[in-house]
Amino acid sequence: MTGLAAIPATLIDTVRNVDTPEGCRISLRVAGPVSRARAWLIDFLFRAGVYLTVGQFLAFFGKIGGGVVLIMLFALEWLYPTLFEAYWRGATPGKYLCKLAVLHDNGTPIGIGASLIRNTLRAIDFFPLFYGVGAVTMFLTKDYKRLGDLAAGTVVVYCDEPVPPKPDHSSESEPPSIPLTVPEQRAIIEYTLRAGQLTQERSAELAVLATPLTAGMTADHARERLLRIGRFLMGKR
Repeated sequence: MTGLAAIPATLIDTVRNVDTPEGCRISLRVAGPVSRARAWLIDFLFRAGVYLTVGQFLAFFGKIGGGVVLIMLFALEWLYPTLFEAYWRGATPGKYLCKLAVLHDNGTPIGIGASLIRNTLRAIDFFPLFYGVGAVTMFLTKDYKRLGDLAAGTVVVYCDEPVPPKPDHSSESEPPSIPLTVPEQRAIIEYTLRAGQLTQERSAELAVLATPLTAGMTADHARERLLRIGRFLMGKR
């Protein structure tokens, strides 16, 4: 049952559970490279608009205008993301429009210190070009962290309203065709409970990996069979 063993409950989606010191559990949806790149592009376009607008005006002031432009470049490249993340709910305008936010690993709001660290290290993440180091690091870490996030102990998450699970009105169940270990049964039950929060395509993609229970099946058929087995394991007979 290598297929099921390779799909632990924590890997069913990008939800990250954090236990607070008060004994509460909060669920964070970690943002991936695509959504983060979209937010970065929005911020870049915003800064570019400021450069073009203000730069044209300051060009009339000669060397004094050039000095002001250098100060503006520093402010927009370094202070812009740091101050917005620290004092505007962990989000730059780009992140806000993409419904993203930066938090500490424990789910608490980010402060000026952590924001300064993660944004200072953007200079390294940018190497050799277009955030090459940062992109590689995000794909190699569990929570899509670039070097700045690793150093600052931060994570970028979605801050929109959670998607309510779709109710499962089906009563069809099916016993597993082979014996399952306790971790495998837990993985299938977790999959069944969370399937309503995933898109049908994503849940079908995960079901195909549950070999040999779904070997040779199409993605949709694999999804339906795994759900039937999950209902059986939860006592719906």
